[in-house]
Amino acid sequence: MSVLIFLIVLYILLGVSMMKLFEKAGIPGWKALVPGMAAAEWCKMIGRKPWYALWFLFPIVNIFIYAGMVIDMVRSFGKHGFWHAALAVIYAPIPFFQIGMDPKSTYEGPILEREREFHRLHHEATEKNDKLALKKLDADYAYLRKSQLREWTEAIVFAVFAAAFIRMFLIEAYVIPTPSMEGTLKVGDFLFVSKAHYGIRTPMTVIQFPLMHNRLPFDLGESYLKKPSLPYYRLPAIEKIDHNEPVVFNWPSGDSVILTPERSWDIYQLRRQTGGALPPNADIIARPIDKKDHYIKRCVGLPGDSLQIRDGQLYINGAAVQNPTHMQFSYKVNQPLNPQKLEEWGVSIGSEMDRKAARDGYYFLDGEQVKKIKAIDPNIRAERVPQNRPPGYVFPNDPKVTEGWTIDDFGPIYIPKKDATVVLTPESLPFYKRIITTFEGNTLAVRDGKIYINGEETSTYTFKQDYFWMMGDNRHNSEDSRIWGYVPEDHIVGKPLFIWFSTKNGNIRDGINWNRIFKSASTM
Repeated sequence: MSVLIFLIVLYILLGVSMMKLFEKAGIPGWKALVPGMAAAEWCKMIGRKPWYALWFLFPIVNIFIYAGMVIDMVRSFGKHGFWHAALAVIYAPIPFFQIGMDPKSTYEGPILEREREFHRLHHEATEKNDKLALKKLDADYAYLRKSQLREWTEAIVFAVFAAAFIRMFLIEAYVIPTPSMEGTLKVGDFLFVSKAHYGIRTPMTVIQFPLMHNRLPFDLGESYLKKPSLPYYRLPAIEKIDHNEPVVFNWPSGDSVILTPERSWDIYQLRRQTGGALPPNADIIARPIDKKDHYIKRCVGLPGDSLQIRDGQLYINGAAVQNPTHMQFSYKVNQPLNPQKLEEWGVSIGSEMDRKAARDGYYFLDGEQVKKIKAIDPNIRAERVPQNRPPGYVFPNDPKVTEGWTIDDFGPIYIPKKDATVVLTPESLPFYKRIITTFEGNTLAVRDGKIYINGEETSTYTFKQDYFWMMGDNRHNSEDSRIWGYVPEDHIVGKPLFIWFSTKNGNIRDGINWNRIFKSASTM
């Protein structure tokens, strides 16, 4: 509802700003306030057919139609400068009000009709080789002539504008930076991700540097302004998220992060790695939802599911699920292995960390790779490595309620669903505390064993949105929902489509994975 109110206010401001322009063009000003009629009259003012206004009904396309029409509107009043066009695109009511209130600014007629007339006359004069007529045309229509610099500038600006909106609403390119989805998605895979499949999420952060997610190059700071901002809104989805689909989402634990030159940390990661001590040259940044880091994992649990892991096997609603084909665990191998064979079988030993682990006999392997290694020699043993982590390592990071839980033996746990109600107790509250406060914007307090939400005592809570459970296919080398918990619906970004490029070990100097290019990114 708040998004609708915001859009209505914007429309009213645009309509009011056009009233004087309509009057200067001999059109009753009140027509600028009537939806549909205003767009049709606007089209006629700039030299378009009234039906052209129907393009406003098509999402995404209407953004480009709007940009072209506001520019043509100011040009129809003799404002042909680059900055007139730029200001019209950035916020049209400002130049519209300026033109309307300026008695010297007059309506000069539909600019597109004048352009068409100029091109017709110029073509005729060129065919006749009438240099005098060409010279006169250039003088009479000098305002339509642009310098080469301006033409290049406008072409670059439009290209960036178009790319930014395609990236914002439709398709974005991502690169896999970590091995958490090995061996399904490898470090160095470049993906195209559709933002339309699960519903286009309208921007929450309004002012941002084009084509940058959250950080400027060369560590120059954040690439956006937190204010003004818009509330969360999502357009209808093409399809719903299903079990076992890879999904790109904003890191739910990344609202407050500690930035170092190497990576982003949340407070729990920092406590696990350094005991909570800040690394040198670290910055603490609070980020809005759509500017949190992007993660890609497999959605293994949907809203309303009950999830449990026993000895590395995932169970949903009590039934064992089909595991990804290339699901990996950490293995200890008792003999040195041929690196060339390992690379041939798709075992990752490209990073310095992987090579160091391999020297000690540790590898992340899927079932097929284990079979191939054991087939080399009957004396070779490959044994899965137990994952012993300190108490409180796994979600909800409270050893009192997760005693005995590990990343291989976890749960059972309920995945919240919109409008579902749960009972709140001292034992269940740690699972839902972050949802109640951070994700759904309530205040929470516990006093004398009683729970207060927004100042009122309660023993239940009803969820405002759906939540999902994400896990990496490299089960022993993935920080995922087992560590930081639920992924809210408003953090969902999109669906990976296919790999359009792939470098070995994430480094072009190591070569190109030609066999991975144009491979689906959604395979099991």
